[in-house]
Amino acid sequence: MGSLAVYAENKVLDHIVGKSSFTMPSIWLALFTVTPTHEDGTGGTEASAGNYIRKSTAAGDWATASAGAIQNSGDITFIECATTDWGTINGFALYDSESGGNMIGWGALGTAKPISIGDTAKFAAGDLDITLD
Repeated sequence: MGSLAVYAENKVLDHIVGKSSFTMPSIWLALFTVTPTHEDGTGGTEASAGNYIRKSTAAGDWATASAGAIQNSGDITFIECATTDWGTINGFALYDSESGGNMIGWGALGTAKPISIGDTAKFAAGDLDITLD
């Protein structure tokens, strides 16, 4: 299970009280070999070996939020690991950019998964669960 990052929490709060609008971002899913330890994204190590790239998601990839939580509604599949092992994936994060950008949400995986050449990282429907807590 994951939670919103400080950046997203602040944007939502400012939006709710009318301080500023929050433009709906494009969402990119990132994989981490070391899960961030802070809600600002620090303390983590994003996969970077070989042909790894973040996975773009669309609104249709996510269920409608309910009870303060949202899940992926369908499978989210990364490109195949083709040139160099990506390492053991321990966590994930949502960003508003294909590289760099602001972390929107993050979480640890229940079970770490090594991604080696020939493997394809995939989150089945309902595997990703983000809460407002």
